[in-house]
Amino acid sequence: MSTKHEQIIQHITSLSIGSKISVRQIAKTLGVSEGTAYRAIKEAENIGLVSTIERVGTIRIERKKKENFERLTFAEIINIIDGQVLGGREGLHKTLSKFVIGAMQLDAMMRYTEADSLLIVGNRVKAHELALQAGAAVLITGGFDTEDYIKKLADEKQLPIISTGYDSFTVAAMINRAIYDQLIKKEIVFVGDIATPVEEARYLNTGDWVTDWYQLNEESTHTRFPVLDEQQRVVGIVTSRDIIDKARDLPIEKVMTKTPIVVQEKTSLAYIAHMMVWEGIEVVPVVNQSQVLQGVVSRQDVLKALQQIQRQPQIGETIDDIVSSNMEEVEGEETAYEAKVIPQMTNQLGTLSNGVFTSLVTEASNRLLQKLKKGELVVENLTVYFLKPVPIDSVVQVKPSLLEAGRMYAKIDVEVYDGKEQVGKALLMAQIMDR
Repeated sequence: MSTKHEQIIQHITSLSIGSKISVRQIAKTLGVSEGTAYRAIKEAENIGLVSTIERVGTIRIERKKKENFERLTFAEIINIIDGQVLGGREGLHKTLSKFVIGAMQLDAMMRYTEADSLLIVGNRVKAHELALQAGAAVLITGGFDTEDYIKKLADEKQLPIISTGYDSFTVAAMINRAIYDQLIKKEIVFVGDIATPVEEARYLNTGDWVTDWYQLNEESTHTRFPVLDEQQRVVGIVTSRDIIDKARDLPIEKVMTKTPIVVQEKTSLAYIAHMMVWEGIEVVPVVNQSQVLQGVVSRQDVLKALQQIQRQPQIGETIDDIVSSNMEEVEGEETAYEAKVIPQMTNQLGTLSNGVFTSLVTEASNRLLQKLKKGELVVENLTVYFLKPVPIDSVVQVKPSLLEAGRMYAKIDVEVYDGKEQVGKALLMAQIMDR
């Protein structure tokens, strides 16, 4: 039998679109307290069944489908990076689908530059021209100007060409931060978006036995299952630790862990990712306010969702992407990596940017952990010492070494060299998330 809370949700779902809803009306119609009615209406609002409009009240609405996040306009980019418009002012209202950092040969650059994108490049006039011809806007770093015919072309194409005094790393970081903020404002990813629904979830009932756990384990290869009572409420959890050395004919209720950690559909992805790392949990039940199982979310679900966010179309080739693709393992050395300092990795002085230095340290540490522990690195604390500046075109060697490691944490010492000269070092503390 469904609870009063569920009955209210079902009643709201049955109402026609546009129907007005009030706490008092729901309480009177279904014979429940106003407090129960209020909480149920709030949940209905959270899941998109109703909407509260000022001076109108709460009405039944059509459940909205997910929409693509709003894109940044070139006018917003100018404000973000303190830019100056050199040409193509009439195109400032247009939006960008991605950005590309142009620190490569022209032919390679144009393979990545397409219509509605933004090319971030220095004082390379031919690159400005080719990008505009391809339908892309141009952001010139380092405070440089461009030729008059380029400005005229930008006006004809109605594509902005912008100049900023910042270097490529700073610009990319600023735009990425703005995109991230835009994503948060538009839509936060919730557990309900990524969870396996209850119809497909594996679980045990209070009347089951330890032998049933073994059967589910064999079918699914999972080791953690929620335990439900007769009302489908989560009352426990059973893991491999709980059934070790236990007889197979024991009731599940005798071995399960009571009051397990659960989450609701509106729990954020960031929260559950953090919790899984710190608690070492592989699977978490998803419940409603009545503790009735709605589905389960696994560590694999969370990792896939995090990777999907990183592949959003506006997030182009970032500095971290460039560092990762530019870093190679040093032959003959088991845990050493090298990377060439290319233009977009430098600051306004032409030396390795502090932010890129940090990215190099983190990327090398991550590769070391993947090799030794086969896990994903989540940085907890990072102390960096910059000993000497590293000029452009240098080939730096990054040498991470594991000082301490547990099942869920690692401490890594990193040394960075330019040739035989040490130019920096770092101490990194990290949590490890298993794949």
